[in-house]
Amino acid sequence: MLTVVYCRVSTEEQATEGFSIEGQAEKLKSYAELNDLGEVLVIADPGMSGKNLDRPGLQQILKMVEDGNVSHVLTWRLDRLSRNLGDLILLAERFEQAGVSLHSFTEKIDLSSATGRMFYNILGSFAQFYREQLAENVKMGTAQAVREGKWVNRPKTGYDLVDGNLVPNEMAPVVQEMFRLRALGRSQTEIAAVTGVHHSTVIGILHSRIYLGEVLHNGTWHQGVHEPIITQKQYAAAHRGRVPRRRRGRDLLSGRVRCGLCSRLMALDTNGEGREFYRCQHRGQGCDQPRRTTTGLHRAALLGLSLIGEDHALQEAIRAELDRVAQPARRAEAGQPGRASQADSLILQRRKLLKLHYQDQISAELFAEEEARLSALIEADRQHHGAVVAEQVLDSELRQRFEEVAALLATMQVRTFWAAATPVEKRVLIDEFIKEVTVLPDHLEVQVAGAPPLKVLYDEVGLKAPQSQISGVGGGT
Repeated sequence: MLTVVYCRVSTEEQATEGFSIEGQAEKLKSYAELNDLGEVLVIADPGMSGKNLDRPGLQQILKMVEDGNVSHVLTWRLDRLSRNLGDLILLAERFEQAGVSLHSFTEKIDLSSATGRMFYNILGSFAQFYREQLAENVKMGTAQAVREGKWVNRPKTGYDLVDGNLVPNEMAPVVQEMFRLRALGRSQTEIAAVTGVHHSTVIGILHSRIYLGEVLHNGTWHQGVHEPIITQKQYAAAHRGRVPRRRRGRDLLSGRVRCGLCSRLMALDTNGEGREFYRCQHRGQGCDQPRRTTTGLHRAALLGLSLIGEDHALQEAIRAELDRVAQPARRAEAGQPGRASQADSLILQRRKLLKLHYQDQISAELFAEEEARLSALIEADRQHHGAVVAEQVLDSELRQRFEEVAALLATMQVRTFWAAATPVEKRVLIDEFIKEVTVLPDHLEVQVAGAPPLKVLYDEVGLKAPQSQISGVGGGT
C-alpha cells in the first residue's frame, strides 16, 4: 500500500508566494518518513486551479484509491485538494469509505474524530471563501482594465501583448488585406485561400472591432488605448450592405431579387452559354414564375435609382403617397380633439369615486367595479395616444428618409455615375440604396430605400413581357 503525496500550485501562487511543487514534496516526504508511513509516491498538478476536481493528478489519485492501492494521502494544506467546500467533503467521504487516511501537513487534521471533521469543514469554508473572493477581485480588476482601455484576453491575430498593451505585429498587414478584399466583395473562403489564414479565423477577424482600437467586455465594445490596424471607413466598407446569415453572391443584386408569386428569394442560374438569370427556387414545384436575366434586372434597379433622383413629378407623387399613408394617424388624432381632456375627465371621475368611497357613500364592491372600469378606460386612452404618436414619428422619419435619399441621388447623377463606375462602386450603390427587386408576371417592383415600391414594366428595361398576364398580383407604384 502506498502513501501518496499530492502537490498543487497555481501559476499565480508560485509567482507571488514562491510556493513551489518541489518545496511541498520535500517537506511531505520528510513527514511520511518521520511517521513511518511507508513507500511514498509524489503526484503533482503544477499550474492547475483548485476551483474543481478536474485535474489529471487528482483524478489519478482517486483511481488508485478506488483500486485499493493507497493507505495515506498527504497534502500541504487542504486547499491544495480543492478550494470548494463541497468537493472537500466529497473527497473526505471517498477516502473514509476506502479506508484511506488524509493528512494535512500545516493544519494537523484528524478526520477520525467529530472535532477533526468539524475543523475540516471550517477550513474548507475558508478555502471556498478565498476562491470566491479571488474571483470577485479578478472581475473587478478586469472591469478596471477595460475602463482604462486595456485588452484583458489573449491577443488576436495581428497583435502581440507587450507589457499589458496590444502592439501590432507582422500579421497586421495581412489583417488589413483581409478587410480590403472583403470590401471588394470577396468571400470569406476566397480571403482564407489568398491570405493562408484558416476560414474560421478570417470570420473572427472580419467581425472583431479590436482592429478599430476597441476592447471587448461582457459583450460590449469600449474604446481602447492600443493602436488600431484599420480605420472606421475600412471596417464599414467591409461590412457595407451585408445582411447577417445571408450569403452574398457574385451578382450585384444577389440576395435582393424576390419572386412575387411565392415570395421566395430568387437564385442565380445560367443557360450554359454564359448568360445569367434569376430563377425562382420553387419553380416547377408550385411556382410558374419565368426566370429573368440579370442584365434586365440591373437596368430596372438603375431606372428606379435614377427616377428617384431625377423625376420631379415622381418625387411629388411619392410625397403625396407618404402623406396619404400618414392621414389615418392624423385623422385619428385630429378627429377627436377632446382626447386629452377625455383622459383628464376620466382621472377626475376616478378621484371623485375615491372620495365617495372614503365618505362611505358607495359600497366597496361598487367602488372596486367602477375603479377597475375607469382605470381600463384611462389605460386604453393612453395606449391609443401613444400608438398615434409613434405612428406620426414613423411617418415623419419615412418622409425625412425619402428626402435625404432623393437629394443624394440627384446630386450623384446616377446614370452618369453608373456609366463610369467600377463593379465595386456599383455594388456599393446597390447595397446602399436598393432594398429589393420583386419579379411579378407582368412587371417588376423596385424598392429604393426610403420610397414606396416603383413599378417597372418589362419593355422599359429590355425584357420580354409574357403573353399571358396574371392580374391581381403585386401592388401599385
